[in-house]
Amino acid sequence: MNNQAQSSDAFAFVAAAERYYASLASYAQTRVGAPGSGDVSLGGKLLYAGELGEEARALVVAGNVAGAATLCATANPMAQRQANHDGIVDFVVTNLDEALRILKNEIRKKEPVAVCVGVEPGELEKEMLERGVQPDLVKAGVAAMNALAVTPTLQAEDEALLAWQVAETPARWMPRLDALAMESLSKEDACGRRWLRLMPRYCGRIARGMRVVRCRPEEARGFVASAESAALRGEIGVLVDVEMTHRGRTDRRRFAPEAPMTNKS
Repeated sequence: MNNQAQSSDAFAFVAAAERYYASLASYAQTRVGAPGSGDVSLGGKLLYAGELGEEARALVVAGNVAGAATLCATANPMAQRQANHDGIVDFVVTNLDEALRILKNEIRKKEPVAVCVGVEPGELEKEMLERGVQPDLVKAGVAAMNALAVTPTLQAEDEALLAWQVAETPARWMPRLDALAMESLSKEDACGRRWLRLMPRYCGRIARGMRVVRCRPEEARGFVASAESAALRGEIGVLVDVEMTHRGRTDRRRFAPEAPMTNKS
């Protein structure tokens, strides 16, 4: 991938969101959906992400992709504006009453929404407890509530982490690469397919030209082969960087119609 600080920060953020999403999707598959249904939606569930710092921002994105209604808090006006500007949250409100009006409506419809309350998290949590507002899930360590604590799910031994980005005009070229990735993923991989389909929407401007998804190593290699072939045929007319990490080894490929190159580390 590019060694620019902005690109590295974006990759770290999207990778963190993906790890939280993997945890939420596992919960949805094992405790929410019908057994064997492959359902990875948390529609109708309330997730509390606590203080809207960098980790919580990643969790909010994961909650959006998983379909949850997510509540978070920060008294920092700059953090509020940035989260709204980046598309991390849908609404910034001033109190719990306003937040609950929005959340209850979307929970009833089983639609995703993210609401930030502009107060200190401790103040919000105290009011939630006093009023009996009980989340279904909470970020680990942020609240003394009787709910499942969400921690990020790390990459397993039999999984690869696949990432790609384009050098320019992502609105034109990323949909083509996304389609190739979707073709490479197993149709039974409801978790990965949902993430790939929805993460561009909820990561928004942070990673408009970047994707990160976990999959089986053979699926990752299939995507790399398909993407390189499409570039060499002129179907993708932009420089593409791809990384595949498996069992601690990262293979990097960079290709364009004119000059495919390989570099391994």
